Amino acid sequence: MSATLILSLIIGYFGILILISFLTGKSTDSDTFFLANRKSPWYVVAFGMIGATLSGVTFVSVPGMVRDLQFTYMQLVLGYLAGYVVIATVLLPLYYRLNLVSIYTYLDQRFGFWSYKTGAGFFLLSRTLGAAIRLFLVASVLQLAVFDEMGIPFAVTVGITILLIWAYTFRGGMKTIIWTDTFQTTAMLLAVGVSIWVVSDELNLGFQGMVDTISASEYGNVFNWEYKENTYFLKQFFSGAFITIVMTGLDQDMMQKNLSCKNIGEAQKNMFWFSVILVVVNVMFLSLGALLYLYASAKGIDLPARGDDVFPFLALNHFPAVVGIAFILGIIAIAYASADSALTSLTTSFCVDFLNFKERNEHERVRLRYIVHIGFSVVMMLVILAVNEINSQSLISTLLQVAGYTYGPLLGLYTFGLYTRRQVRDRFVPAICLVAPMLTYLISANSAEWFNGYTFGFEVLILNGFLTFVGLWAISFESGFSGFKSLPTPMDLQD
Repeated sequence: MSATLILSLIIGYFGILILISFLTGKSTDSDTFFLANRKSPWYVVAFGMIGATLSGVTFVSVPGMVRDLQFTYMQLVLGYLAGYVVIATVLLPLYYRLNLVSIYTYLDQRFGFWSYKTGAGFFLLSRTLGAAIRLFLVASVLQLAVFDEMGIPFAVTVGITILLIWAYTFRGGMKTIIWTDTFQTTAMLLAVGVSIWVVSDELNLGFQGMVDTISASEYGNVFNWEYKENTYFLKQFFSGAFITIVMTGLDQDMMQKNLSCKNIGEAQKNMFWFSVILVVVNVMFLSLGALLYLYASAKGIDLPARGDDVFPFLALNHFPAVVGIAFILGIIAIAYASADSALTSLTTSFCVDFLNFKERNEHERVRLRYIVHIGFSVVMMLVILAVNEINSQSLISTLLQVAGYTYGPLLGLYTFGLYTRRQVRDRFVPAICLVAPMLTYLISANSAEWFNGYTFGFEVLILNGFLTFVGLWAISFESGFSGFKSLPTPMDLQD
């Protein structure tokens, strides 16, 4: 594929996004920017969340990991389902009951000022790093496919990437994101579907032949019952559940979309259908990965050592042009679907959680919102450049490891708040939330020696959350001795 063709695709694609932004961004105020006036159709939100959840990391890393991990990633996906049940039945009712814009204001009401700022701060850190890793991927692919040939430095590629996101999100915010996510998810699914169809055709496989071939191959294994290994079923399942709870249910980015629905019933309906579709889409990605390795084996193609490079390498060099086009459109669609909403949610959280938006008039809100939006765009660019310097492994593994260390304190805070009646000494909470990740790293780094060969994988998130919970218990007391504001517990919310 020529750089000119790819660049034309990119220009056409972003032309559509900017058109959507123009149509949805008229007459917007802060309520529109933050929650789309709570008028988003649940089915549009559910479909659009697929692209925002998966990201460009999934687009290349999940097919690439099939070589080493087979289909064991599905164990993590099954855990996702359990996590979505918790979100739909516990967290969404809480957020709607309290009528939240930023979900971290719950921590202010439950514990106090320092707990609130700590929770919001960890979200800003987590989402900035996560979004940067995702955007690093698409910027790297564009650099390889287009900008290297033009002699354009990687830093300029990143700058263009961020500028394009800013251009279609700065005015309409969440109202625009809901509809651009829908368009981008459609583009991503078409890209994956076309890729599977073409590769299957290259291998002379129909649908049933494809299913049988993958099942009988070395890549078809789903379950691992060896408890010492990172892919042990229970490790993966529970890690998946807790990753979902924190990266969706305790994440302003994902919850902001759900809170834009008209009511709790529609938000729960959105979560149910979204989780079902997500399982199907992950099966598609893994199937594509197996087909890629089977194709390379059949054709005698030497593949790159890094799994993340396998799909781009084959799509751009060995398949018909339609696969290359599908790959470029797919990775752009899925990467920007997650990154644009991340930028919007970072702006929302900082404005609401740190700039006291409720006390300002609409003119001041708009001015500050623009400044914060630009500020986070610059920060994200700098983080992407830093990631480019240190990246050395599968990006999806990097992403989940980052989540384990940065979302763990949020998991501990919300679990303690929801499932105990105790109050904490608020001023000590930041220290607890800093010490817990440090102890988690220490235990994880020495687990093989200390625990008879046991090694931690993605379940570092659970350990981190548990250590935070224990620390909070150590600085807590019976709520009857303080001005504790009684908030609904999961049991109350079932009434």
